[in-house]
Amino acid sequence: MNLQLKDKVAVVTGASRGLGKYIAQGLAQEGCHLAVCARSARALNAAADEMRAAGVQVLAVPMDLTRPGAPEDLIKQAADTFGKVDRLVNNVGGNRRGMFADTTDKDWQAVLDLNLNVHVRCSRAAIKQMRQTGGGAILFVASIFGREAGGPGLSIYNATKSALISAAKIMALELAPENIRVNCLAPGSIRFPGGSWDRRVQSDPEGMKAFVAQNLPIGRFGHAEEVADAATFLLSDRASLVTGACLNVDGGQSRSLI
Repeated sequence: MNLQLKDKVAVVTGASRGLGKYIAQGLAQEGCHLAVCARSARALNAAADEMRAAGVQVLAVPMDLTRPGAPEDLIKQAADTFGKVDRLVNNVGGNRRGMFADTTDKDWQAVLDLNLNVHVRCSRAAIKQMRQTGGGAILFVASIFGREAGGPGLSIYNATKSALISAAKIMALELAPENIRVNCLAPGSIRFPGGSWDRRVQSDPEGMKAFVAQNLPIGRFGHAEEVADAATFLLSDRASLVTGACLNVDGGQSRSLI
């Protein structure tokens, strides 16, 4: 299937490792030029070299997106380099675990900035660029824990991921007349080298075997490539009728009904 992404320009945040890196690689394999960012210049440049192996142009921008003006600067650099921005993948994120009563304003502000406010600012800047070229697509990497309870210690994470899904739905309604689609991905437990699930499997293989049996109907952890494949499709013109959706990529892990 031709996903019609050749020579499109995508901005991918948090692309030096993890799901962001895999999504960027998936887009590169479809011929999409990239502007990628992350805090670590060394890791980002190494990842960008891997993406360039697909024969596309890659702009690597080391930056902390929580810095005032950084999201707008990222989008501007992408537009100045490539002449346009067609796609935006809002992937960067993090968490501060802790029981709700023990969390502080500082904890909440830090995760709200990283998991929500950065994405809002990147999206506003990207929309301006997409309007100039007649449309585009925005994707938020949320979580199944944005759709259902994530359990004790995850109040901040849960709240920010739910906020992404809610904001994306309203954005999709507002931007549909301008041919700008907005969707979310909700990954479940995804294992990739160096990731948190990979570390847990290595440190507690029997415990993780029990976790899989209890929580993952498909019988295994998800692969980052599977998330990237879903993301690439949603960002492509072959998903032209899909907007305002939140797609679980979780092997049946989610217990949500909607």
